[in-house]
Amino acid sequence: MSILSHSELLTRIEKIGCDKTSLTLPRQAALAILAGAFIALGGILSVYVGFGIPGIAAANPGLQKLLSGLMFPVGLFLIVLFGGELFTGNNAVLMPGCFRGHFGLLSVIKNWILVWSFNFVGALAFTYIFVYFSGLTAAEPYHTAVINIAQAKASLPWGVAFVKGIAANWCVCLAVWLCLMVNSLPAKALACVIPVGAFVVLGYEHCIANMFFIPVGMLEGGAVDISGLFNNLIPVTAGNIVGGALLVGALFYVVHRPTGCIGK
Repeated sequence: MSILSHSELLTRIEKIGCDKTSLTLPRQAALAILAGAFIALGGILSVYVGFGIPGIAAANPGLQKLLSGLMFPVGLFLIVLFGGELFTGNNAVLMPGCFRGHFGLLSVIKNWILVWSFNFVGALAFTYIFVYFSGLTAAEPYHTAVINIAQAKASLPWGVAFVKGIAANWCVCLAVWLCLMVNSLPAKALACVIPVGAFVVLGYEHCIANMFFIPVGMLEGGAVDISGLFNNLIPVTAGNIVGGALLVGALFYVVHRPTGCIGK
């Protein structure tokens, strides 16, 4: 299995950043909607497997979290394979190209705003049509599980949500970085599972995932309104930007960009 060096990886990521910032709006929208749907798919898989064994969450919370953590990365794996536009991944991936001057900060911000918005559309559409309307969370134990998840997330203090958002996207962007370092299908799958599974097990906060987890709880009758939804999404989004753009994209560019004399 070949693994790119850090300098080779940065060159690859700069090219990816240029491609992302030059996408036409229809193509960007389609890819972002698809990515939002993929993350929601991972979300419902994590609920179905993690909460699908009666009593496991109460008696074996670590096992329940592990099962959910093994399922959720399916969403990122599909995005990596099919080229979806994911806001949280783009937080890191656009940094090297921006620092190298291939495109400006305004292009980065524009990409983030549009991709975040269309991720939301994709996540909501999947949640309503393929989860709520399909009745996947109407029965127990899933009905109570999604309500409890939504209410817990919506009630997080902003400071806690922000910090958990930093940690979540640090993990997600490490997974994206690892996926870009390797080329084989099994290696990419493993690269998704380990960091993303870690953030799920530890209960960190991912804004695109929460575009599934909170709305599905709301649809099932949870005590969460629109203000509660954005009480989570705003600080978590800010934390995700810090975790991805600074702790992965900017940091890895600074520490791994080529330096020194050529040939030495």
